[in-house]
Amino acid sequence: MADRAEPSAERTRRSIHAGGEWREASSGATREVVDPADALPFAVVAEGDAQDADLAVAAARRAFDEGPWPHTPVAERAALLRRVADLLVRDRERIGLLESRDAGKTVEEGRVDVDCVADAFRYFADLVAAEAPGRVVDAGTPDVHSVVVHEPVGVCALITPWNYPLLQASWKVAPALAAGNTFVLKPSEITPLTTIALIELLVEAGLPAGVANLVTGPGDTVGARLAEHPDVDLVSFTGGLVSGVKVARAAAVTVKKTALELGGKNPNVVFADACATAEGFDTAVDQALNAAFMHSGQVCSAGSRLIVEESVRDRFVAELARRAEKIRLGRGTEEGVECGPLVSERQRARTEEYVASALAEGAVLRCGGKRPAPSAIRPEAGWFYEPTVLDHCHREMRVVREEVFGPVLTVETFRTEDEAVALANDTEYGLAGAVWTADAGRARRVAGRLRHGTVWINDFHPYLPQAEWGGFGKSGTGRELGPAGLAEYREAKHVYQNLAPAPVRWFAG
Repeated sequence: MADRAEPSAERTRRSIHAGGEWREASSGATREVVDPADALPFAVVAEGDAQDADLAVAAARRAFDEGPWPHTPVAERAALLRRVADLLVRDRERIGLLESRDAGKTVEEGRVDVDCVADAFRYFADLVAAEAPGRVVDAGTPDVHSVVVHEPVGVCALITPWNYPLLQASWKVAPALAAGNTFVLKPSEITPLTTIALIELLVEAGLPAGVANLVTGPGDTVGARLAEHPDVDLVSFTGGLVSGVKVARAAAVTVKKTALELGGKNPNVVFADACATAEGFDTAVDQALNAAFMHSGQVCSAGSRLIVEESVRDRFVAELARRAEKIRLGRGTEEGVECGPLVSERQRARTEEYVASALAEGAVLRCGGKRPAPSAIRPEAGWFYEPTVLDHCHREMRVVREEVFGPVLTVETFRTEDEAVALANDTEYGLAGAVWTADAGRARRVAGRLRHGTVWINDFHPYLPQAEWGGFGKSGTGRELGPAGLAEYREAKHVYQNLAPAPVRWFAG
């Protein structure tokens, strides 16, 4: 077993960071952080509330209105982001292990997350450093200088989910800082530890006090207060649809800018020609497993809907189920483990309910569908659930329409290209999807017709910091990553300078 990551004393009861100081919750309340592999607590953090949110917002407001950060030269802001990236590389093993214990994923997944976070900080540092100072607008006369410049939005409330705590935080924190904002960050109360570690690194890198603030606590108190707070200028939320709608409604009262990423129900479309060779078949099956079962399916972009051409369905599903049964479940810190537990007992119960409803509606269970037997690497108390393949599914089933966020893959079939596109687009969500085909023309055609924010062709799950990430429909609004991700944290200002002012003389007198 790998050495366990134990949080430092600084990341326990004094986990709220406001105005440059680590604090306990105003109420003195705390929450245990539980390892999902054995259901045992291994850390204690402050349980903040609306009062703590108010303190953090006030600190962020002062830092923005009176502090140096919004006016710090771009080169200095970029340099700080690069220092943070270097610190993440330095602490890769410690933070990767902490992410594994906190969220239940494998240590290797935790390490990859840290690498991606470092890449995001470096990308936004390079992007902001290379920008032009403004866009000149031709006013049609030499006596007028007209330019559009970009300024920071102000105080940003950043609310992140439990499945990728550190990664999702970085997608918001890095561009917010690059643009010159201050922020209050609220991680999921289930998985707060690596977010606390990130704030520690920001402080170590030299970020001025009050720029980065953190409140650990539940969404219905801390998150709700941040969304409605009159001194918050922007709220960026990643999470479930129900909570996202509440955030949008609360933010609308003060007409805040919002960026909402609310999940997906993502199609993985496999055409028969992609499986025409042994290598092609093997790759498509392997990637279908990756799409559905990485991090036990607890991924907003998970390819949880396999839509496969009818002529290869039986062979494809049989091999998929055979391999899914061989996935090694266990504690993420154990060598050779390929898939960890679900994040909570509630999440496992939710997954079980979806599988039961699918079977009642006529789905055929090909593998999984139950809790695994305990073993030396899989404690009985852990929240494990076997990778599950449900065949003969249709669009009327809840398991096909709704986001499960568990290791459950549904199988639908098609005969024509038009039918494949119609099935893939028949969802309220529109976050991501994939197309597998050996026909380059078909690949471009189908990708162009899919109403999803990201479309992979002959691949699944890669993302690039330089690309935009967002969706259609109920997958939310706004964009993260890429130039658009930076633009979310800025306001455009038109500066019009008349070099030869003269009376207007519209009126007599």
